[in-house]
Amino acid sequence: MTEAVLTTPAQTSVPAGLPPRRRSEPRRAWWKTALVTVIAILINLPMLNAIYTSFRPDGDISRAPLSLHLHLTLGHYRNLFNGGSGYDFSRYFLNSVLISLGAVVLVLVLTIPAGYAIVRLGFGGRYLLRGVTALRLVPAIFFAIPFFLLYNSLGLYDTVPSLILANTFLNLPLGLLVLAGALRDLPVEIEEAAIMDGCGVYRTLRSVVLPLLAPALVAVAVLVFLFSWSDYLFAVILSSSNATPVTVGAANFVTSTGIRWGDISAATVLSVLPPLCFAVFAQRALVSGLSAGAVKG
Repeated sequence: MTEAVLTTPAQTSVPAGLPPRRRSEPRRAWWKTALVTVIAILINLPMLNAIYTSFRPDGDISRAPLSLHLHLTLGHYRNLFNGGSGYDFSRYFLNSVLISLGAVVLVLVLTIPAGYAIVRLGFGGRYLLRGVTALRLVPAIFFAIPFFLLYNSLGLYDTVPSLILANTFLNLPLGLLVLAGALRDLPVEIEEAAIMDGCGVYRTLRSVVLPLLAPALVAVAVLVFLFSWSDYLFAVILSSSNATPVTVGAANFVTSTGIRWGDISAATVLSVLPPLCFAVFAQRALVSGLSAGAVKG
C-alpha cells in the first residue's frame, strides 16, 4: 500500500523589499474623523443655535440665552403662519419661491440657445462669451440704482416680475459660462451624426444635446436658485411690501421695542430649508455639471 502524503498549503511569505501591511492605519484615522466633526459643528454652530432658539419660549430666551434647559414649544412657527408675528411670512416665503424659480426658468431659456450658438455655431466669435461673463465681475451695487430708476419709470417697482428679471440679469453670465463649458466637453461627432440623419439645428439641440447636458442644466438651476434665494441687495432696493422675499422680510422682526429672537430664528430655519434640500438632492448632478469642461483631453 502506498502511504498518502499529507500536504499543507505553503505559507506565503512577504517578498523582500515590500513594506509590511499597515494594520494600524484604520486605528489612526479616528482622529481625522473627530477633527472633521468638530470643525463641522463649529462652522454650523450659528445655524444650530438658531434651530434651538426657534423652539424656546420667549421668557427662556431673554432670561438665559445660552441655557440648555429644555422647555420646547412650536409657538414661534405658529406665529409665522397665523399672523401672530404681525407680519405675513407666508407671502414673503411665496415671493422667494416665485422669484427663484422664475429666475431659474428664464436663465435656462436664455442660456441654452445662446450657449449653443456661441460654442457650436461660432456666433459672436471668441469675445462675446468673455464679454458676457465679465459682467459677473462687476459689483451688483453698480446696477442697483439704474434698475431702481428704470422700474420706477416703467411702473414695475415692488413687483415679483421685476425681481425675477433682476436676478435673471445677475445670474445669466454664470449660467452661460457653465453651459458653454459643458457644450465644449461634448463630442461634436454626435451632433454631426444627427445632422446626417436629417435633423436640423433645433431638433439636434432639443433631441440630442439637451439630454446630454442634463447634469449641467441641473447645476445651473441649483446655482441660480441659491443665488436668487439669498439675494438681499436687489430685494431691499426694488421692493417695499408686495414683493418682499424672506431675506428682507426676516429683518422685520427687529422692531423698535426689541428683537423677536424666537420668531426670527424660526423664519431663518424655514428660509434655509428649500435651498438646502435643493442642493442636497441635486448634489451629484451639481458636481458633474460644474466639472464639465474643466479637463481637456
